[in-house]
Order: sequence, then structure tokens, then C-alpha cells
Amino acid sequence: MVAATTDKTFEKDTATGVTLTDFWATWCGPCRMQSPVVEQLADEMGDQVTFNKMDVDANPDTASNFGIMSIPTLLVKKDGEVVDTLVGYHSKEQIKQKLDQYL
Repeated sequence: MVAATTDKTFEKDTATGVTLTDFWATWCGPCRMQSPVVEQLADEMGDQVTFNKMDVDANPDTASNFGIMSIPTLLVKKDGEVVDTLVGYHSKEQIKQKLDQYL
């Protein structure tokens, strides 16, 4: 499952373990392509990785804090520290390969 996170809950939601947060917006075409890929990975890897999504229009502060200028952006954190950032659409295999590096 991919849980929604907000500016208020982001730090807590991504504080422990390996997390992937999908920064997206409703009007973003590539985001609508990325979302099902993230959902599939959450189904397959949800026991090892916490998956979140954040609507940048409703939650601009976190995206601004991380310098996110383009979406979709996937932010990978391990124990609260950013370890990787993927900008633009990425395939399931590409994302899984990145996540596997941090498990």
C-alpha cells in the first residue's frame, strides 16, 4: 500500500527503515504513469520498504525543503537520511534496483 503523507507527517513517516516517497500532482501526466508502478512495488516490497506519496500542490513545503523542482520525483530515505533521488518517470525494474541497494 502507498500511504499519503503531508508536510506535517513526512518526517515521522520517513524516519525509520527504507522509505520511498513519490512527489506528484494531479495535473502531471508522467506522475499518472509513475503512480501504478509505485503501487506495484509497494505490493511486492511493502514488507521491506515503506511507500508514501505526497501531492506537491497540497504540500509545497516539503518539496521546497528538498529542492524538488520537477515531478514525478521519487525520494529514497534510509533511517531518515536521503540516500537517493530519482527525477522523472522510472520503470519498476529501475526503482527496484535502487531500493535493493539500501536493504
